[in-house]
Amino acid sequence: MQTYFDTHCHLDFLSNTDLAVGEARACGVNRILVPSVHPKNFLKVIELAGRYKGIYYTLGIHPCFVAKTSADALKILEETILGCLSDNKFIGIGEIGLDFHIEDYDKEKMESFFHAQLSLAEKYRLPVILHIRKAQDIILKYFRSFNLVGGVAHAFNGSKQQAKNYLNCGLLLGFGGTITYERSRNIRSLLKFAPKESFVVETDAPDMNPSWLGKGAENSPKNIVRIFDFVAELRNQNKEDISIDVLQNMQRLSPKIL
Repeated sequence: MQTYFDTHCHLDFLSNTDLAVGEARACGVNRILVPSVHPKNFLKVIELAGRYKGIYYTLGIHPCFVAKTSADALKILEETILGCLSDNKFIGIGEIGLDFHIEDYDKEKMESFFHAQLSLAEKYRLPVILHIRKAQDIILKYFRSFNLVGGVAHAFNGSKQQAKNYLNCGLLLGFGGTITYERSRNIRSLLKFAPKESFVVETDAPDMNPSWLGKGAENSPKNIVRIFDFVAELRNQNKEDISIDVLQNMQRLSPKIL
C-alpha cells in the first residue's frame, strides 16, 4: 500500500485520537506531524508521538494564543525544547507566526513572541512551522533576519511573487483542504506553479475542512488521501509520485523523519 504523510495535523484537538489514527492508518497515512500551539499542550503532543509509530511533533506558541500567554511561556518553551532535542520524534519549532486577521490582536506582543521563537529556532538549528494570515511579507522579513535552516509556510495563500520569495529562502509551501474548493483559484494556481521539491500536503485537522465534509463535521488525517487526489489532478501527476516527493521534502527538512 502507498503511504501518505499528513504534514500538519492537530491530533490532540480531535475528539477521538485513537479512532483518527486508526482510520488514517487504514487509508495508508503512516506519518503525521503534530504541531503544538501552547505550553498547555506541549506534553500532550510529546505523549502522542511516543504512543504512535510515525507521529512527529514540533513545539511552539501559536500567534492566536499569544494574547493570553505570559512571557514565562517562552522560558517553558526553551526548557521543553532542551528536554526533547534527543527525541527522534521532535523535529522543529511550531506552530509559530503572525495572524493579523484575528480581532483585537496585540501586534507588538505577537511579533515579540514570533521573534523570540525564531531566535530559538536559530539557536538550536531547528526548522519552523509558520502560521501566516495577512502577514506574508512581514513574516518573511523576520525570517530573513535570522540564520535559519528552513521550514514550512503552512496553508500558504500569498501571491506567486511571495511564493517565489518564500522558496528562495528555503521554505516549503503547505497546501491543504482549501485546494478542494473551485473558488480557491489562487491557491490552486500556486500549487500548479510550485516545483515538486518545494511543497507539502496537510489537513490541519480538525480545521481547514475539505469540500466534501459537511457543516460541523470534524476534519481528520484520513482526508489527506483525497487531498492528494486533488493535488495529483491539479498538477497532472501520479498521486504516488507526489506522496514520495512530499516525504522526501520533509526528510530534507528534518533527517529525523524516517
